[in-house]
Amino acid sequence: MDNEFYCKFIQPDPSLDSFVENIGMFHNPAVEAKEVVILPDGRVDLFFMRSGPNESFNVFLIGLETAPEQRSIPSGTFAFAVSFRPLAVEYILHTSIADLINSGKNLPDDFWNLNDDNLKNLETFTLKITEKITELLPQTVDERKHRLFDLIYASNGEMSVKELSEKTGWSSRQINRYFNQQFGLSLKAYCSILRFRASLGHIAEGKLFPELNFTDQTHFIKEIKKFSGVVPKELSRNKNDRFILLSVLKQK
Repeated sequence: MDNEFYCKFIQPDPSLDSFVENIGMFHNPAVEAKEVVILPDGRVDLFFMRSGPNESFNVFLIGLETAPEQRSIPSGTFAFAVSFRPLAVEYILHTSIADLINSGKNLPDDFWNLNDDNLKNLETFTLKITEKITELLPQTVDERKHRLFDLIYASNGEMSVKELSEKTGWSSRQINRYFNQQFGLSLKAYCSILRFRASLGHIAEGKLFPELNFTDQTHFIKEIKKFSGVVPKELSRNKNDRFILLSVLKQK
């Protein structure tokens, strides 16, 4: 058991909920690399990662994914992660990730001034990250954007662009311009990713038929395969726990 790939994710302090979805860590103590498939989940990840106990931590910012990606996690890898909601890109990270679709970039190793004491375990990391993000919380947030993301998340991406526009008082064209400039994809594309992620919860429970507003079973299978690379039945089996996101859902 001690030589198995391990990951754990916790909910942030409620005061950070609009910007942070979870905080976590993973460790691969095995002799061999861990082969995984990263699935699109609508989150923006900040990683503090090292490849061995005597290595220093490197910092990476990973943008939104629109397709599954095979990755190999080398033996000895240890990482902490903050999974941000998109609103954090503008208000916490003060950047755009439009050029980071299905990719990422290195940040300075002293980003946010984390040191070895902050990177001992998930508890010390969470304390430091909570403290840092709390310092960065904006005094005000554009209410249209706040409302938009609340609706997107509450509906698991099932609300139409037209309805979202009407409920936020923000034109569809302006919303899509914001999404493309800030995140590198359209609102509709982002909503499809969230609907896929919500479907993973059902697939983790063995429900291999659409529970959300897919046109029919064929459409459901097509969308699941688009974002995971496999059909729902194979995804549910999750051979060798290679779909980490699904493994985490099954632990709940």
